[in-house]
Amino acid sequence: MAEISHPPMEQLQDLEYCIDSNPPWPETVLLAFQNYILMLGSSAFIPALLVPAMGGTDGDKARVMQTLLFVAGIKTLVQSLFGTRLPAVVGGSFAYVIPIAYIINDSSLQKISNDHERFIHTMRAIQGALIVASSIQIILGYSQVWGLFSRFFSPLGMAPVVGLVGLGMFQRGFPQLGNCIEIGLPMLLLVIGLTQYLKHVRPFKDVPIFERFPILICVTFVWIYAIILTASGAYRHKPSLTQHNCRTDKANLISTAPWFKFPYPLQWGPPTFAVGHSFAMMSAVLVSMVESTGAYMAASRLAIATPPPAYVLSRGIGWQGIGVLLDGLFGTGTGSTVLVENVGLLGLTRVGSRRVVQVSAGFMIFFSILGKFGAVFASIPVPIYAALHCVLFGLVAAVGLSLLQFTNMNSMRNLTITGLSLFLGISIPQFFVHYWDARHYGLVHTDAGWFNAFLNTVFMSPPTVGLIIAVFMDNTVEVEMSKKDRGMPWWVKFRNFRGDNRNEEFYNLPFNLNRFFPPT
Repeated sequence: MAEISHPPMEQLQDLEYCIDSNPPWPETVLLAFQNYILMLGSSAFIPALLVPAMGGTDGDKARVMQTLLFVAGIKTLVQSLFGTRLPAVVGGSFAYVIPIAYIINDSSLQKISNDHERFIHTMRAIQGALIVASSIQIILGYSQVWGLFSRFFSPLGMAPVVGLVGLGMFQRGFPQLGNCIEIGLPMLLLVIGLTQYLKHVRPFKDVPIFERFPILICVTFVWIYAIILTASGAYRHKPSLTQHNCRTDKANLISTAPWFKFPYPLQWGPPTFAVGHSFAMMSAVLVSMVESTGAYMAASRLAIATPPPAYVLSRGIGWQGIGVLLDGLFGTGTGSTVLVENVGLLGLTRVGSRRVVQVSAGFMIFFSILGKFGAVFASIPVPIYAALHCVLFGLVAAVGLSLLQFTNMNSMRNLTITGLSLFLGISIPQFFVHYWDARHYGLVHTDAGWFNAFLNTVFMSPPTVGLIIAVFMDNTVEVEMSKKDRGMPWWVKFRNFRGDNRNEEFYNLPFNLNRFFPPT
């Protein structure tokens, strides 16, 4: 048998900057702005989806988007300084859409005839539910319960989970790109061309600009192309769906966004609390916790760091709970999670620097206050982002599957667990999605709306379904005789903070705070 030329490797080798190394400041600023542009896709899409259903106007939509960006900047900065310390962007989460839809369709809110008044009351109800539900992440994080649970993880169990963090987003890829193929497809081909075929071309001697700044370059050219199509009247007589996805002037964000607006807590008024709303929202908090755990694993690998130890993972989840609490206090209209697309960007640009993400948090805060400027960038058509998602979500999925190199994939046990968790992790959520409707509460349809929202949210999340199947089977099927096959000899040293000397380099708190909060 020929000698294997690519043995398992703990860290990726062809990245330019790791978590603690920083590009020159001009590059750092451009890379940070690139992160900001990328996260705008989710930040604009979630308010556009939810605010009209709440009864809000275009002006309300712009204000919610500003608030979401502002709080995302704070959460990203805090998470990178005091949480997991990984280069991960924390933003709005789609996992919260189902419980929020349940709140929106609450009969007591639907009875309000005035749209603006209904929007305000619905927003307050969402705020109250987020504030209560945030306690789940805060308690599970700071009590180290999530860290204790993470001790059941292994490379075999986490590979499908991280893989599904990327693969589970397939609906935000080509299906959305196809809504405006003349914009989305050129964007996809241009990104692949620059990052894979022209990455070694250097117009400027010291910087591989095509590899380092593909989003800035591609978005600029395709966005201008979309503006030209819009201005020339190419979509004038097209169906409304085509106009909504292709035109650069349909979002009405620029005209309705204020020049200057500083978001502040309780800006929509005092939150209202309902037991059913809070229980429904807790499902999204649990789902976002699973999804973020998978994203942290991927980010650590793409930043050339060790897998986050249990203590660091719990610390990050605790701070993420604080982030959901801020969502509730400020009124962002949704909860938070780690943005998978920004994790993928670490690999696409080969830059895993923490400083880049921290500077991008500054861009989020700055442009959220200067509303008009932020709205200009937020008017980028969704198919442009969908093209980026095809590449970035796929990259994150591949990072997850790369964990299988530390397991024995000649074992039928491992093949069965991996295949079953991947297949059911996609198949079960798709089955639930097929039946879900915002007014009928989906496949689970009892008289208890909060119960419907809870189960539908959990089983419509591919990483959550994958984690339930993979971790359960990995810890119950031939456990003792399969330790080596599961990859535990490699994984076990990363369970404890002091299990590997590199953990201190990557995850120690800044300002010498470890003296007051010693790791366990």
